[in-house]
This record gives sequence, structure tokens and C-alpha cells, in this order.
Amino acid sequence: MSERNQITHMQVRIARMATEKWRLSIGEVARLFERYQVFEYIRDCFGIFHTEGDEAVWEDIVPYLKAKGCAYA
Repeated sequence: MSERNQITHMQVRIARMATEKWRLSIGEVARLFERYQVFEYIRDCFGIFHTEGDEAVWEDIVPYLKAKGCAYA
């Protein structure tokens, strides 16, 4: 799988994780992730994130969202 596909796969997994944790639809999570640039953050940090599990990636994203002012984080 290409790196681009791996990044997309991780973005989807983390978005699905957010739907479960926040009890939001995938559309609502996608809009939040777009607003707070989470998809770009995952892409930019993929070099580190790909060595970690999804839960560890999530634990990194939550403070990122809090710093951006996201009410769900």
C-alpha cells in the first residue's frame, strides 16, 4: 500500500474512532476534522503516527483539538 493510501486509511480509522467516542455521525466528525485541520495534522505527523497504534494517535490528537478550541476534545 502506498504511503498516501496508508495516510488516508489512518485518517478514516481516527475519524471512525471519533464517531464512537463523541457519538457523532461520520459527517459531523468530518466537518469538525476539516474545520480544525485534523486530516492535515494526521498527514503531517504520519511519519511518527504510523509507528503507533490508533489509540496513541488519538491521545495526540485530543490535546491538538483542545488547543484549537474544539468543544468535543
